[in-house]
Amino acid sequence: AILAEASLHSRPLPAAAPLPERTQLSAAMAPRLALALALLAALCTGAGAANPIRRVVTMLQDMQKKIEAEGERDQELFDKFMCYCQTGAGDLEKSIKAAEAKMPAVTSALQESKSQKEQLEVDLKSHKTGREDAETAVAEAKAIRKKEASAYAKASAESDTNIAALGKGIAAISSGAAGGASFLQTSAAAAVRRLVVDMDMSSVDREVLASFLAQKEEGGYAPQSGQIVGILKQMKETMEGDLASMTKDEEAAKAAFEELVAAKEKEIAANSKAIEDKTARHGDVGVKIEELKADLEDTSASYDEDKKFLTDLEKNCATKKDEWDVVKKTRAEEMLAIAETIKILNDDDALELFKKTLPSPSLLQTTLQGREVRKRALQALRRAHDSHDGGLDLIALAIRGKKVSFEKVLTMIDEMVKLLGDEQVSDDEKKAYCEKELDENEDVKKGLDQDISDITKSIEETEEAIATLGEEIDALAAGIKALDKSVSDATANRKAENKEYKDTMAADTAAKALLKLAKDRLNKFYNPKLAPPSESSDGKGVAAFVQVAAHMQRSDGAGAPPPPPETFGAYTKKGQESSGVLAMVDMLVADLDKEMQEIEVEEKDSQADYEAFIKDSADKRAADSKSIEEKESAKADTEAALGKATLEKKSKMKESYATATLLKDLHLECDWLLSNYQTRKEARAGEVDSLKKAKAVLSGADYALLQTAPTKKLRGLAVRLRA
Repeated sequence: AILAEASLHSRPLPAAAPLPERTQLSAAMAPRLALALALLAALCTGAGAANPIRRVVTMLQDMQKKIEAEGERDQELFDKFMCYCQTGAGDLEKSIKAAEAKMPAVTSALQESKSQKEQLEVDLKSHKTGREDAETAVAEAKAIRKKEASAYAKASAESDTNIAALGKGIAAISSGAAGGASFLQTSAAAAVRRLVVDMDMSSVDREVLASFLAQKEEGGYAPQSGQIVGILKQMKETMEGDLASMTKDEEAAKAAFEELVAAKEKEIAANSKAIEDKTARHGDVGVKIEELKADLEDTSASYDEDKKFLTDLEKNCATKKDEWDVVKKTRAEEMLAIAETIKILNDDDALELFKKTLPSPSLLQTTLQGREVRKRALQALRRAHDSHDGGLDLIALAIRGKKVSFEKVLTMIDEMVKLLGDEQVSDDEKKAYCEKELDENEDVKKGLDQDISDITKSIEETEEAIATLGEEIDALAAGIKALDKSVSDATANRKAENKEYKDTMAADTAAKALLKLAKDRLNKFYNPKLAPPSESSDGKGVAAFVQVAAHMQRSDGAGAPPPPPETFGAYTKKGQESSGVLAMVDMLVADLDKEMQEIEVEEKDSQADYEAFIKDSADKRAADSKSIEEKESAKADTEAALGKATLEKKSKMKESYATATLLKDLHLECDWLLSNYQTRKEARAGEVDSLKKAKAVLSGADYALLQTAPTKKLRGLAVRLRA
């Protein structure tokens, strides 16, 4: 009964989670040992050995040692697991607290960065508007200044002409009647006449001057008093004062314009620098926002994983502790049962009883057929002897006994075959689990390694793209600078060409007029029919002025003229020579006309080319500026993508490390089984085959055993069979 109770306590208990492998093995061995112990208990009553009880006690003591060794190993494994529970829980709690402290700070920093980005966008819009307004103001100021300068130049030139005409008139009239008469025939007198009509003066002065200037048309000159000179001087002083005031206003307007342009250029430069700085800050803040978002997501995910893992860890540790309590209790009960059994068998009264009862029985006559059956059964079991299975040894020992209940042996064999089949199923399931988990995690590891490789390549390509964008932005900026210089140089060249064109046209026009005047004068003498009609009786231009001056000199001369000198012969006109001169003049005029036509065409072409160049330059500058803004935006987006890819690579590397750790644990758990699976399977199959053959032999034996042979003979037979 005590042995039966020990067998009951030796059965494996259900567990919430798999025990360590050694514990599983010991649990698997327990039914075999229990069955063997029960068989021995059944056979002890008929054992014919010298001291069979001593053998039983020795076996029980060996079982005690094995159980104690297994207990020590299991205690060491349990202590390590509980240490892991304590340290792991502490680390997880620290990580959870750190995440709880970090997430609000990251959220606050993220919100602050978003607000900063929004403010930067508002500031950039304001700076761009301010720069555009300043550029518009400068353009408008330049247009107004150009208009004012043109008006001033025109008015100044007109004033200078009028002042010069007044000066000539004052000088001529002040020199006497001859000077006044000659003045009235000049273009300066015409200018003074226009001033009399246009200038603001008293009606008396206007009438006096008008009367004086009208003498030319009436055919004579009447000397006037100093009143005319005074009026002219007053007009000159007034015009000089107006010119000085106008010049002063022009200088003031020019200074104001330069001051405005300088202020606006400073404003444009300040806005441009602010736009550049804040655009860079805007990009940096954008990258920072993406980094903070990724950090917050990683921290939140890590926090959730740590919380879940801590909950599972606490649950698993509590389960393991309960399992360990059950294992310790069961082991203690098994040790107690074995110890009490040994005590019972070693008791003096029991030994005395065994001496009286065990040696006396003897077997009846054992037939040759019975011995042959035992021999064949032992041979079948001996084939699996290399597996060192204690259950097989005990079955063999039972077969060698003097009183054998083959029904019990057959039952034991059936139970052991079933147990070996269950162990094989467990190994098959464990092998399938290990292969599945190893394949899946190795595939995951390969996928993560490939992702890390792809992300690394993407990061390298992104860095190259950022460098390329930077180089392109620098090249575009340098191109805009060179384009601005080209426009400035082209404008300067165009101004110089236009000035040269105007000067050439003016010179050619003057030359043509002079050549025409010369030709008319020659025709008047040599070819009167070809000469244009005279506009007045007293002549025009320089010739009339000379004739009038000579006439006045002769009228003022005193006394009779001297006698004439010796005269010359009849005059002959140089008609032939004049024809050549006139032809030459016509050729020169034709050359001038051709030159004027050519330079006019060239001027139009140059102006058209300049305007096209300016338009193309403006379009290219706008396109390059827009391209710079787009590339700067693309660069900021690419930098943000680079930061995100860097964080993703870091996350993938952490995940890869975790998968590698899991693979290492799986290899530690599964490699021994996978490498020894076939060997264990073959050994187990050999055991089953041996058991089935032994069962077949025993099933066909004659169980009618006679007690004819003494116990010593059976012991000798058992020794020979074992050998």
